[in-house]
Amino acid sequence: MPDYAETARSFTESLHLTQPPIAVCLTDSVPPGVESWTGHVPAGCRFWQEAESRVFATSALDHDLCSIGMHTHNLEMTSGSSTDLGDSLKVLADLTYVRPEDVAAIPVLASQPKHVIYGPLAEIPIAPDVVLLFVQADRALILSEASQQLEGGFPPAMGRPACAIIPQAHNTGRSAVSLGCCGARAYLDVLTPDIALYAIPGPSMAAFAERVAALSKANGILTKFHEIRRKAADAGEKPTVQESLSELQAVG
Repeated sequence: MPDYAETARSFTESLHLTQPPIAVCLTDSVPPGVESWTGHVPAGCRFWQEAESRVFATSALDHDLCSIGMHTHNLEMTSGSSTDLGDSLKVLADLTYVRPEDVAAIPVLASQPKHVIYGPLAEIPIAPDVVLLFVQADRALILSEASQQLEGGFPPAMGRPACAIIPQAHNTGRSAVSLGCCGARAYLDVLTPDIALYAIPGPSMAAFAERVAALSKANGILTKFHEIRRKAADAGEKPTVQESLSELQAVG
């Protein structure tokens, strides 16, 4: 089995993460030893925060307070959750927050899982379908550079609903960034104003971790280079690139 703990460590160190990488597994069965979720959450995205310290499995009913999240994750709905979804969409439409023509553009999982398993990537017992990272803006820059190199393009920057980042990454097999939504930012303490969400398809996570480590090191060196250039320019100097490189080497 791949070394998920090493991949998690690499992401955490390279991106200076304060929250562990979270694994999201879409499955029809729960592996032995994985406990089932007990209790209530106000929305499915809250499971991302609860998964920081332990692995657990959820079923559709565990998500039923968030009909939007059930919709994006294509979870089986009861008549009550279906009614909630219609009522939610009507409220959003009345606010012109989500227009009727916008609904079809919201990513929805192509398959219908019976369970969604969450947990720290370092501890997950099965292959993740999506790895979710809580990143600061300057670290998201590094991830976008990795996306460009590995996927041949930049990831989409998504807004509401934040939970749609999971089907977006899973359905397309490509990374995605979410700026969150007002709901997720209300439900997750860890989704502070300076944090965005980055989703990486599980099969790509090792390649991303390798590229991110290299790009993080390069960004650190280049940042020092640009700081040297700025200091010189602010002092009225006009150094050549070679002169700035020589000073960079001198300061280490």
